[in-house]
Amino acid sequence: MEYKISPVYRMKLLEKVEKEIWNRYKSYKDVEQYMKLNQIYDGFGQVDFDISYFSEGKNKEKINLIETLRMIAKDIPDKLLKMAIDLGIETPDYIPSIPTFRNELKADYKNASTSFEKAFQNIEEDPAESVGYANSVLESIIKEILKDQRFDIDATKLTNGKLVKAILKEFGLNPNSPQMPDEIKSIGSSLTTVSKAIEDLRSDKTSFHGHDSEKYLIDEPLYAYFIVNACATVGLFLINFYEKKFPKEVENINNDEGNDLPF
Repeated sequence: MEYKISPVYRMKLLEKVEKEIWNRYKSYKDVEQYMKLNQIYDGFGQVDFDISYFSEGKNKEKINLIETLRMIAKDIPDKLLKMAIDLGIETPDYIPSIPTFRNELKADYKNASTSFEKAFQNIEEDPAESVGYANSVLESIIKEILKDQRFDIDATKLTNGKLVKAILKEFGLNPNSPQMPDEIKSIGSSLTTVSKAIEDLRSDKTSFHGHDSEKYLIDEPLYAYFIVNACATVGLFLINFYEKKFPKEVENINNDEGNDLPF
């Protein structure tokens, strides 16, 4: 199941994206470079979309932008939406958390990525299963972040509720801190509430822990859509906060071989 973008909306985006690309990048060379920078390679060296080129006429071997965008709109509309946002085009009908979140997970959070794809794919077919996997996504993200040696905490045996409290403390967003401004406390409290609600739903309203036949279980996609979107929003915040406030240290490579050079 893909992020749902209607054909009409895709056509509107396609037109706006093409126009804005040409407004920004006046030459075929720069337009081609922009499109290449949007390509993502998988582990086998395959790109997520191909670039189309003119095969004849005065523009032979130059990028055929409109045809390239048409293929993207048809096959990977999430990509078209992300490009529109990157170009500053307003997309009032969509909040891009889902496609952005998926790309973030694929890069550095493999276990969370696997769980999120299962959560996303099960929304319609098995809403309860989807909610269960959404809870696993947040657990995986927080555990991966807390593996950072700058955080002195063993998160391997903690469940979602305690994990959220632990990471908020490490991030300086602990809602119980007396020095914390009320606005920041509200953010911490909201994250705790959302995460606890997802964990409680998984434990009490899905089949992940097993329940008797009379127990109410989530069986409507409506709730699963809400939970998966909430998971993406919270997860993106945690990842972005971590990357901004705790950037990875760049190792200085001391090349001793250079000492043997005669100059």
